[in-house]
Amino acid sequence: MAERRQSDLFDAAAADELSRRAPLAERMRPRRLDDVVGQRHLLAPGAAFRKLVESDRLSSAVLFGPPGTGKTTVARLVAESTSKEFVPLSATSAGVRDVREVLDDARRRLGERGQGTILFLDEIHRFSRSQQDALLPGVEDGTVVLIGATTENPFFALNAPLLSRSTLFRFAELDSGELLELAHRVLVLESATADEAALAHLVALAEGDARAVIGTLEVALAIVEVRDGGRKIDESVLAEARTTRAMRFGRDEHYDLVSAFIKSIRGSDVDAGLYWLARLIASGEDPRFLARRLVILASEDVGMADPMALVVATSAAAALDRVGLPEASLNLAQAVVHLALAPKSNATSRALWAAQADVEHEPLGDVPAELRDAHYQGAGSLGHGVGYEYPHDDPRGWVDRSYLPAALQGRRYFVASEHGQEHQLSERLERLRSGNPTESEPSDEEKGPRTREP
Repeated sequence: MAERRQSDLFDAAAADELSRRAPLAERMRPRRLDDVVGQRHLLAPGAAFRKLVESDRLSSAVLFGPPGTGKTTVARLVAESTSKEFVPLSATSAGVRDVREVLDDARRRLGERGQGTILFLDEIHRFSRSQQDALLPGVEDGTVVLIGATTENPFFALNAPLLSRSTLFRFAELDSGELLELAHRVLVLESATADEAALAHLVALAEGDARAVIGTLEVALAIVEVRDGGRKIDESVLAEARTTRAMRFGRDEHYDLVSAFIKSIRGSDVDAGLYWLARLIASGEDPRFLARRLVILASEDVGMADPMALVVATSAAAALDRVGLPEASLNLAQAVVHLALAPKSNATSRALWAAQADVEHEPLGDVPAELRDAHYQGAGSLGHGVGYEYPHDDPRGWVDRSYLPAALQGRRYFVASEHGQEHQLSERLERLRSGNPTESEPSDEEKGPRTREP
């Protein structure tokens, strides 16, 4: 009995020491839902998610959002409020065998004790398709309630069957007020003070990430304590503690940033186009991908309103291959400026899409006989090329005929806009379609009175 008491005392002392030495983020971890900073749309009294947690009726769910928004913290609070067995696994280290063992244990627990199981999978986006497939039967039949946490967009990261059996709860970045509240909690816990201007700068760089705020303050406190034994943090100390700015760049961030980049240029916002270019480059995006997107945009969104746009975009892509980063960022920036300021037209794109729709949905039709290949011997006996009129033989350089299949005669795919140089194409197109490809000379009356040159 004495030995057991001594062992319990040693265990308690070890727990106290571990608690004292635990990282600040661990010591700051909330113990109740009301202590969580942010996510009020999920955790405020009366919110659907909170009701499900408090009534222990939460079904399989995926918690997704940026890093440092409280997903793992909330999952741990779910563990403390449920009567089910809570089994955590990390998708970075667990395999198919681990999943099957959890499912086997869950079935045994349900049969022997009538107790359900919650399986918490942190970083579930790292689970391979085969691992997700192994998990699916247990989720489908209710053997386990799955709670997955991910920083990735689940529509990209999870199998559709698994996703369809889970409720999605989105965690938002913490706003500046919430991050400041968190920073002040750290200062109270650590009996420290900090300049408000320094905290405001820290919050601005944190990108809504609570862990970034806590981690930076922890390093700053260590610096001032070693330096002079103080507990006052100023802006210079915070700058020293956080010398670089972390940039998130998961798959969904990739698509979102690229989308903002393209839409800014399409919308002729040159400043936004340059900003998103700079941010994509800083985030480590492949510059060749950006160059390809600019080449596509030059035809899709500028088109014939400024034919030079494609020349500028392809030149920037070629310069990138020759020069490389960081210098080639200037070439990409020049292309962004040209494309953003160019007149816009998607007439070429719409024309192609309309033609593609006819190819997919309309009868294809035979190639007209006069348009078929007639270069080989015997082609004429098949009627190939017979009746074809060579446009260059006509003084106008043009022959009044349609080259579409018979079933599609009269189709009009290209409709020029009035933007930029495309209005000139619109005028020529109308002349061609009206059977008068050349501009008529103005009459003497239209020319007006002539003046004698000196």
